[in-house]
Order: sequence, then structure tokens, then C-alpha cells
Amino acid sequence: MNLQLVLLIVYSVALVAIGMWIARFVRGSADFFVAGRSLGAPLLFSTVLAANIGAGATIGAAGRGYFDGISAWWWNGSAAIGSVFLAFFIGPRVWRIAKEHNLYTTGDLLELRYGALVRGVVTLLIWLGTLSNLAGQLIAGASVLAVVAGVPQWEGTIISAVVVTSYFMAGGLLSSAWVNAVQLIVLLAGFAVAVPMVLSRTDLAASLISAPDVPATFTQFFHSAGPLSGWTLLVFAPAFVVSPGLMQKAYGAASACAVRIGIGLQAIVLALFAFAPPLLGMAARATHPGLTNPNIVLPTVLVEQLPPWFGALALAAVFSAEVSTCDAILFMLATSLSQDLYKRFLQPDADDRELLLIARLASLAGGTGAVVLALLLETVQSALAIFYSLLGVSLLMPVVGGLYLRGASSREALASIAAGNLTLLIVRFGLPRPFAWIDPTVAGLVASTAAFLIVFAARRDRM
Repeated sequence: MNLQLVLLIVYSVALVAIGMWIARFVRGSADFFVAGRSLGAPLLFSTVLAANIGAGATIGAAGRGYFDGISAWWWNGSAAIGSVFLAFFIGPRVWRIAKEHNLYTTGDLLELRYGALVRGVVTLLIWLGTLSNLAGQLIAGASVLAVVAGVPQWEGTIISAVVVTSYFMAGGLLSSAWVNAVQLIVLLAGFAVAVPMVLSRTDLAASLISAPDVPATFTQFFHSAGPLSGWTLLVFAPAFVVSPGLMQKAYGAASACAVRIGIGLQAIVLALFAFAPPLLGMAARATHPGLTNPNIVLPTVLVEQLPPWFGALALAAVFSAEVSTCDAILFMLATSLSQDLYKRFLQPDADDRELLLIARLASLAGGTGAVVLALLLETVQSALAIFYSLLGVSLLMPVVGGLYLRGASSREALASIAAGNLTLLIVRFGLPRPFAWIDPTVAGLVASTAAFLIVFAARRDRM
């Protein structure tokens, strides 16, 4: 058994143990769903940053950096830009509303603003999309285990799912927030060691000059090879503004000021971190030309280019990133299924104890479903693209319009959701080859926004 695998095993056991210990303080659904609304700015900073630095931010961005170069910064950069809007324009408003009306989920907010139908439709769409996100994180965790110990993908996927599901089922947001603080320390320390050491050992500039088939655009920050490449990744920024998992973390803040400071500071750190994975991907292109699987780019360069101890720390950081985002996704799955569907539509009289049990069972169901989906999808990026697209076109206008346009009703919200998702599907699967340059997410966002505003304007004219 090698050093890297031993450290990953010890680290995983430690995460589960911390989560189980914190779970002792979970007395009811309020602690599980919103951590008793007790998160200060430092803990909110760590749990949101840990949620944002996941499979896409590490494995996905490094894989994109391998093929596109420094323009892969936009993968995490778009999340940082979205976080700025969440910190200052969305988060404080939804925190005040959530505290005033004792809201637990984004579904609670949508029903308060638009009614039960909108809540049900959005919950079903997001639940399906969120499974693909969780699948992407599990694919990344399995990739690390595959490179380190030759573990088959199906085994690595199950191992990753067991680790995160165990501690999240026990303590929900309260456990996640504290476990995320530990994960973030390991994550940032690992990348702080890995990036300068890999770059110094690689002599990146000279290696890229001599490396075969390196495109001339490799060092161009604003380069894009088309959809899901370079600056076009900015289309995912809305997903980080209205993500149920991130907004519900804001619900758990102790104050609106904690939301602004905690999420605002993590946006700055995330923008700086965004350079790390692309640089490691570029280094891998210079030292390991010919890789075809983007999932193994980052684990390969960490194992091959670093001494065993440092490589073990860096791999623990990557594994930490995947697990920390998994719990944020399980948070969305558990709360939406238990609060938004079960309690709202199936069992309105469910007491606090029953709701807590259903939330934990929903976590288990979400983890199991994501394992199955992870075995069907090929790459981290393909899995996450589904989620980010669906999230943006389904939630951006209903949330933003509901907060800033007083006269908006369920008609605008439903029109926006229908137009956005229908356009997304048509552009992704129904357009002929000459129109392949059209980005499905952009088209969906434009259609969603237009439908909301057109219905809103038409209703105002009739009033």
C-alpha cells in the first residue's frame, strides 16, 4: 500500500469522525437545515469556498488547462464573479427574508413569492440536475483513487460516496460547516505547496516551447475554443448566484453582515485560486503530452512531479475539494426532497423528528442515485455542465425577479422556467450542425429572461 493511499484513507476516516462528533449538537431540523442560523463570517467563508472548490474547480479546470491553457481560469473565475453578486445583491436580501419567515430552503422562498406550483416545478428540475453535479464530484474522487492505487472507477465512486454521505447524514449543514473548515485548510495548503513546486520542477515556459502540439493560444487569457471553453464559461456565473446550496448556506448566517463579509471574501480568494489548476494542467501538458482523459490530468501531475509526501498532501487537497462540494450538493438534495416535496406536498403534518429522518434518508438516496449516474457519464465537465445550465435557466430570473420586481407573479416565473429549459434542450440536441456555435446555456438564459420580462410587461399593461 503506497503513502498517498494511506494518507487518503486516514484523512477520510478523520473527516467522518469529525462530522459524527459535530452531529451530537444537532437537536432538530433547524440545526440540520440552517445550522441554527449561527454561522459567523469566518465559518460562512470556509463552507462556501469549500463548496465552490470542487471537482470542476480542480480536476475539471486542470483538465481544461491541459487543452486550452491559462484561459481555463474562467472555470473558477465565473464562480468568483457570481459570488460577488450573491454576497452583495442576493445573499443579504434572502437572509433577511429567511430569518423573518423561518425559511429553510430555496423552495420555501419560491413558494413565499410565487406559490406552491412554482416551488414543486423548480424542486423537481433542480433535484434531477443536482444528481448530475454530485455524479461529477464522485467521478473526480474516483479519478484520484484510480491514479493513486489503480482502483476501478466503480469502486472509487462508491468509496467517495460513502465518505461524504456518512458525515452529512449525521449532522447536515452543522457538520458540513465544521468539516469544510478542516477540508479548506488541507485544500489550500496542498495547492500552496503543489503549484510552486510543480512549476519549479517543470520550468513551464521552456517546456511549453519545446513541447509538441502546444497551440499558440495557450497563454492567452481571453481565448475561447467555443462553448465550455475560456471566457464562454462565464455563462455559468448565474448558477453561483442562485444555487440553492449556496443560498441556503447564506440562510445559516448569523447576520446579513456575515453574508456580505464571508461570501465576499471567499470570492476574492476563489479568484486567486482560479489560477492554480490551469497552471498545473499546463505543466502536465509540458511533461505528459498525449493524455486524452481530462479526469486524470491533475492526479497524474501530482503523483509524477512531486515527492511522495508532498504529492500525498496535494492529492489529499484534491480529494478534499471533491468531498467538500459533495456535501453541499447532498445538502441541496436532502433539503429539497424532505422540505420542498415531502413536507410540503406529501406529509404536511410531519413533525420535526420525522422531517429530520426524511432529510437523512434523502441524503442516502441522493448519494446512491449519483453513484449510478457517475458510472454512466464520462467526464467531470460533462456532468457539471448539465447542472450549471439547468440551475441558471431555471432559477436566475425567478429568484432575481422575485427579489427586485414587486409585481412579478407565478405566471412570469413559470414562463421563464418553461422558455429557458425548452430553449436549452432545443439548442443542445435539436439544432443542425451549422448552428453548433450557439451556446445552449446562453440561449436558455436569454429565453428565460425574455419570457419573464415579456409576461411581466404584458401584465402591467393590462393593469
